[in-house]
Amino acid sequence: MPNYYLIIQTRLGQRLGMFRVVCLLAVFDAVCLLDTGMLFPRESSSREVKELNGLWDFRADQSPNRNQGFDRAWYKSRLAETGPVIDMPVPASYNDITQDPALRDFIGWVWYEREVVVPARWVADGGTRVVLRVGSAHYYSVVWVNGVKVTEHDGGHLPFEVEIGSLIRKDPTVPCRITIAVNNTLTLETLPPGTIQHMDDRTKYPEGFFVQNFNFDFFNYAGIHRPVLLYTTPKAYVDDITVIKDVFLCVSGLVKYNVSVQGAANATLSVTLIDKDGRCVATSNGPAGVLKVVDVKLWWPYLMHENPGYLYSMEVRQHADGKSTFEDVYSLPVGIRTVSVTSTQFLINNKPFYFHGVNKHEDSDIRGKGLDWPLIVKDFNLMKWLGANSFRTSHYPYAEEILQMCDRHGIVVIDECPGVGIKDIRSFGKASLTHHLVVMDELVRRDKNHPSVVMWSVANEPAAEMPPAEFYFKTLIQHTKALDPTRPVTYITASNYARDKGAPYVDVICVNSYFSWYHDPGHLEVIPIQLNTQFENWYGKYQKPIIQSEYGADAVPGLHSDPPVMFTEEYQKVVLQSYHNVFDQKRKQYVIGELIWNFADFMTVQGILRVVGNKKGVFTRQRQPKAAAFILRERYWRLANETGRLPPWTKYPCSL
Repeated sequence: MPNYYLIIQTRLGQRLGMFRVVCLLAVFDAVCLLDTGMLFPRESSSREVKELNGLWDFRADQSPNRNQGFDRAWYKSRLAETGPVIDMPVPASYNDITQDPALRDFIGWVWYEREVVVPARWVADGGTRVVLRVGSAHYYSVVWVNGVKVTEHDGGHLPFEVEIGSLIRKDPTVPCRITIAVNNTLTLETLPPGTIQHMDDRTKYPEGFFVQNFNFDFFNYAGIHRPVLLYTTPKAYVDDITVIKDVFLCVSGLVKYNVSVQGAANATLSVTLIDKDGRCVATSNGPAGVLKVVDVKLWWPYLMHENPGYLYSMEVRQHADGKSTFEDVYSLPVGIRTVSVTSTQFLINNKPFYFHGVNKHEDSDIRGKGLDWPLIVKDFNLMKWLGANSFRTSHYPYAEEILQMCDRHGIVVIDECPGVGIKDIRSFGKASLTHHLVVMDELVRRDKNHPSVVMWSVANEPAAEMPPAEFYFKTLIQHTKALDPTRPVTYITASNYARDKGAPYVDVICVNSYFSWYHDPGHLEVIPIQLNTQFENWYGKYQKPIIQSEYGADAVPGLHSDPPVMFTEEYQKVVLQSYHNVFDQKRKQYVIGELIWNFADFMTVQGILRVVGNKKGVFTRQRQPKAAAFILRERYWRLANETGRLPPWTKYPCSL
């Protein structure tokens, strides 16, 4: 078999030879790459889903150049035949699963494999498409089925998929063997970016020693982080749905939709909107149209309305060639709401909305960034206990399942791409921008129909004062607005207000600041002065509403001091209260939100500034409250009672 790969040799990676794989002769035998819609797989009368979660065979490529797996074509045979393998749960990060410190900090290619029994009816029916979908893998992935390369994907946090039906039908007696190679290496052109640093001094470091450097403050967990599954559709199928929600005359809702179909030249579509009680409230025909809903029930945020998170179901039925038999059925949850921004307000359904929420991480003990339903449900219960109505997906897109929870519970989301740590001027080049634009395409394509998503964030704390930043972020923001004109776009800044190159192009100013922590550490008295000055400067220059997108202080659980000193629970409390006093002044003017950093403690790389992770959470990593959680809870419920429309039994925290 010819060599299909060229390993890029660079100064940063020449000794490792594994950091980027470029397909020279792309051979996709009997498969079809998907480059259109990315609907979440749902079962229906025409679709089936088979989850492939559980234990996979796993092997890290420990060879000096990390390229042995490709050189010896591990994908051609069972992975266990290539050398020692271990059990690896999917979804999960691989870093904390074993007792091996080398695997915890491993950089390079790791290999996953599982043999799957495909239902016989899927194989026998040539009119059924069989699609392999990976929810996310960090960061570069190559996938084979029965030794044949079927797809690759650049970037973590977002799904990718490929049709494999014709491949598995070549020999129905052979089990479907799925092999996935994943590389977590970060370069100047990835999102997030990073560099590899070789240590060549043999008096200090062993042969081949290198480290992965990056400019973000969370652990670089890696592996297959979200579910892997097979799903089916008919040959003629609903490929994508785009829903635009609007409100008409206050009592009627307009839902504009556009449906794309693949596999049929002449497909007939019927669209039905169904309420929570199963009643049909509007119908239409054709690939594009408008559904008018009389006495519409709007999608409202949690604590802003007595019936938050109301969802209709849009049922799309597609039948090919004018036949009456339904060929494909897909149901999409739909929330009807509007979003708009003025110079001083953020409006949802034409009502002022104030963000009182949290920043989070997909992070927990053992499983790292792996999707974990008990943790997700616990976190939502804690957010509602706090009285939080919103969060930002810092600093990358979260799992689709989390956004579905937000839709149902009325939790508002600022949806952020993985553009964190863009500090090196070389990461503002053409290749970086091109990749960033592709990532935004994938993010908007995946999340465009979620009513909970009210704003896109294209980056976190980039070096926005550098000269190339203006063209970079102007292009990126305009591109995102073109993809989705219905939502505002922002990025999170920590730059000087007068020199921020991207701020003129955002719709909302989102500012991170840590007065009395990273600046003037230990001096609580500076907070009211410096925070007030920050707000006045940013609003005075740009005349745009402002969200305090990060603030806080580390607190080691159980560490106490009076008077308060840094790293104690008392100090964290006073920092929050000092910020809150200023927020209360400015939210009457142009401040539209406050998001605490962070919801819970999370893991970081080892270093002298972090003691087993970042401790700025108001909850511990095990989701136990610190003293600051009660301060935040009291405040958020007070804000909800001032700005929301709540039923009597939810008006006071003591009633929860």
